[in-house]
Amino acid sequence: MPALLRDHRLLLPLLLAPGVGYLLLFFGGPLASALIGSLRLEDGSFTLAWYVRIFTRPSMLRGLGTSIYYGVAPVVVSLLVSVPLSLAIRRHFVGRKLFSGLYKLPLAVPGIIVGLMIIVLFERGGFIDRAVAPLGLGLPKLVRDDWGVGVILASVWKQIPFMTLIITSAFAAIPEDIRFAGRTLGASRLATFFLVEVPLAMPGITAAVLLTFIGSMGSYAIPDIVGPPTARPLSVLMVNEFNQGRFPQVFAMGMVLSAFAVAVLVAYYTLTSRIGDAHGRGDTK
Repeated sequence: MPALLRDHRLLLPLLLAPGVGYLLLFFGGPLASALIGSLRLEDGSFTLAWYVRIFTRPSMLRGLGTSIYYGVAPVVVSLLVSVPLSLAIRRHFVGRKLFSGLYKLPLAVPGIIVGLMIIVLFERGGFIDRAVAPLGLGLPKLVRDDWGVGVILASVWKQIPFMTLIITSAFAAIPEDIRFAGRTLGASRLATFFLVEVPLAMPGITAAVLLTFIGSMGSYAIPDIVGPPTARPLSVLMVNEFNQGRFPQVFAMGMVLSAFAVAVLVAYYTLTSRIGDAHGRGDTK
């Protein structure tokens, strides 16, 4: 073996070089370019005017709040559905293989198709509204409403399979012996789930939450099609600015969205690590 590989101090950087290089080239490079572009005027001078515009214009402030709302609300709903669904998939029942394939179908459907599907189904005068009309019933406004219910419905339909797939794998990775040990020590099935399985599956749950949050917060097609016209998220406003040729403003809006996504990542990992540390200290007492 060459002497270079025998030196452990050089082996670790060599092993990390491909991954780090990939991140720097395809993530760090574009991010740095966008940051520089967001700080420049047409004459080449540097300015913070594009960021000031985001935090002073009511439409953009409202767009930032809407982006965060569209990031959080679908994730909460999807998590409440995905965890029970992942537990059900673990059980053996008739048609389990067929169901395990069918629930993943939304992953292959583009967002623009999902938005059009929501319009066809839930718009007033749409398929469901006409179906319940003979019963004297009618749907409330669910498409382009002020609360963005249509956006949440579409995002949840897209997110549940992805989130369920990750959470199912996280629960499946827990050895059965650990579950049996909890039951043997007198814990109920519910207590074993919340006190043993959920903490062990938390890395997978965390990954599912963060990935779906970032995806839904930056989504463009679904909010543009079924979202309310009075509260457009930053992703939609970015396209409008792009069409008007204000590229520095587009870069600034993208950097703000990225900053919020990173802030959520840091806050979430900090919170979960503290919970894990507290749980670990409780176990050692």
